[in-house]
Amino acid sequence: MTHDHGLPAAEHQSQVRRAATASVVGTAIEWYDFFLYGTAAATVFADVFFPKSTPYAGVLASFATYAVGFAARPVGAAIFGHWGDRIGRKATLIITLVMMGVSSALIGVLPGTATIGVIAPILLVVLRILQGIAVGGEWSGSVLLSMEWGDQRRRGLMASWPQVGVPIGLILGTGAMSLVALAAGDSFKDWGWRIPFLASLVLVAVGLWVRLRVMETPLFAKLLETRQVAKLPVVEVLKKHPKEVLLSALLRIPEQMPFYLYTTFVITYITSPTIGMSRTFAFAAVSAAAAVELFAIPYFGHLSDRIGRRRLYLIGAALLAVIAFPYYALLNTGIAVVILVTMMVTQLQHSMEYGPQAALIAESFPTSLRYGGAGLGYQLASVIAGGPAPLIATWLLHDYGWQAISVFMIIGAVIGLVATYALPDRSKVDISDPASYSTNRA
Repeated sequence: MTHDHGLPAAEHQSQVRRAATASVVGTAIEWYDFFLYGTAAATVFADVFFPKSTPYAGVLASFATYAVGFAARPVGAAIFGHWGDRIGRKATLIITLVMMGVSSALIGVLPGTATIGVIAPILLVVLRILQGIAVGGEWSGSVLLSMEWGDQRRRGLMASWPQVGVPIGLILGTGAMSLVALAAGDSFKDWGWRIPFLASLVLVAVGLWVRLRVMETPLFAKLLETRQVAKLPVVEVLKKHPKEVLLSALLRIPEQMPFYLYTTFVITYITSPTIGMSRTFAFAAVSAAAAVELFAIPYFGHLSDRIGRRRLYLIGAALLAVIAFPYYALLNTGIAVVILVTMMVTQLQHSMEYGPQAALIAESFPTSLRYGGAGLGYQLASVIAGGPAPLIATWLLHDYGWQAISVFMIIGAVIGLVATYALPDRSKVDISDPASYSTNRA
């Protein structure tokens, strides 16, 4: 018996496993590099690249370079969305992986302002933009590689595997920085912080080895064979499916906005004098919470195959509104065990959305426009939800108190509920059939 690509059943299964592995490994490496930058921006970049600034201005400047990465993500989604829908998922994914690895390694060898002057922060920003473009192009491809190779009745589970790369990258990135900080001691700010950035070259070599062994997905290979590839896929998807692109971005608000509150802002919040937790405890708690997602994301991806993606996502978004006030009230107790358990449990709410989300968004677009459409919808949320969330939370806390952040989360939940409800649920639809995407179909 043969399957897509004319492969024997055993070889087909082998390709499905390779595709899932390549998606997880590659995404984990990309996010390792992306989170590594965030940790370095919070700890050393102000001293290395903005030494003349006051401490406050230095931190602001280094976080501004962090935010540039988010702004570059939709650009990456548009560039690689075009090529991903023109030449295929596999080739594009190899380019994004190399681009991310080289950018990170170059940050690791970039001299500080004390050595080369103002050119140092300028080059840092350029490399951060390249990181953002690479991550922006990565997500769609890794999701489609896994989802389009896998069993079409288990698309929720297959598309959730690349999502697991995010918590793996978070654990690796914060873990690498913590280990080097402990080992290097006083030398951490001089040269120690550079080691994890250089290590990304080794990880990229592993990722490339895995990705090069995967064939192009059967759904896209069929398009190439029948010459149904779109000429300008990104332009076409914005013309034909603007509603799906916009709704994909809006439905991410109750998932992505709290994620950066749970993983980035929370470190500032619980280490503030009011609560008084140590930075070591904060990093450990974020890592423990990320570990919960290693199991929760694929579980909820699998569950979405059974009960429908939209229904599960609506429950997750509604839960955000329910936990918004208790979350901060429990952090405010200042009791280590209570804080740790709270941070771990809230990641279940996040996983309830993040597990089914990849398939929910990717299924909204036909195969010929899927890389660009899904990528644009997904990455536009970075500009409106992920990037600004910690900055908005900092301002709300300073001017109005923690309750205002809870209200902010509830508003995000309401926007997400409306957007999710408006997006057709295609959990059970044949996504290889272009007729499934005719305008009046729900």
